[in-house]
Amino acid sequence: MSGDAAADRARAIVLMGPTASGKTALALDWAERFGGEIVSVDSALVYRGLDIGAAKPDAAERRRVPHHMLDLRDPWQAYSAAEFAADARRAVEDILHRGRVPILAGGTGLYFAALLDGLSPMPEADPATRAAIAAEAAELGWSALHARLETIDAEAAARIKPGDAQRIQRALEVHRLTGIPISEWQRRPTESPPFPAQVLSLAIAPADRAILHARIAARFDAMLAAGFLDEVRRLRAMPQLQAHPAPLELPAIRAVGYRQAWEFLDGQGDAATFRERGIAATRQLAKRQFTWLRGRSGARLFDPAAQRDVLDAEVTAFLGRRPG
Repeated sequence: MSGDAAADRARAIVLMGPTASGKTALALDWAERFGGEIVSVDSALVYRGLDIGAAKPDAAERRRVPHHMLDLRDPWQAYSAAEFAADARRAVEDILHRGRVPILAGGTGLYFAALLDGLSPMPEADPATRAAIAAEAAELGWSALHARLETIDAEAAARIKPGDAQRIQRALEVHRLTGIPISEWQRRPTESPPFPAQVLSLAIAPADRAILHARIAARFDAMLAAGFLDEVRRLRAMPQLQAHPAPLELPAIRAVGYRQAWEFLDGQGDAATFRERGIAATRQLAKRQFTWLRGRSGARLFDPAAQRDVLDAEVTAFLGRRPG
């Protein structure tokens, strides 16, 4: 068989959706039925120690189906979208080489875009530059650095909120390293090889937004009952995080729920307020994910409960075989 023919036969499922929409259960079921393995596309799941609050697949789920892209970094370490794209691509190629079906499931739009579409050829992260920017933020505040960004890249500053420390830092870092605004880099053509398989892109979410909101609240309460705050206490006890000058600015700790829990354990508010803030932050995340999905060409939105038969039929037709 020629290389082109082999590539034509390679198939991958992309399953997107907002948080708490049911992606995990659906991906597990399809992986078992169609001979697949799950590639997580979630920026919180790459971190060790972020388990309960990130809804990371548990040991039983990992025994049912092989999972990839979990527990790759410690919570004090950085992990870029470019690193994710390279690592996930290797995982996908390995799954395909073994004759299995990659099922890419998650809700991190930037990770999906980096893997499927490629990224602009921006410079890699520079630890020294990042540390210098973080030190300035500790002294002046991120709002002041956002104002500075406005003077060098008004386009980027208009997109980035004054409190979004991670993106402000990256925009300033790119400009310091290259002298070129990040918005200009983002307009340049991407540099990445084509994705190694044909893709069926599906997105799921309840048609009634109130159902999703109820699921978000119920899941947050279940996380609290499972020991989420104890998990955050364990993170806070890690020497590397205790020594960090600004742990709340780390991508891992800025993950939804973790920042709110950290601040609660710092003495901000009571338990009821913490719960409300955690649920509200998760709903805001879901809203941002919906916005990204609406702008994603080729992805069709299905209600996972009302249209489950349609989803199964789409996957069966795409893969060209009945479930095993």
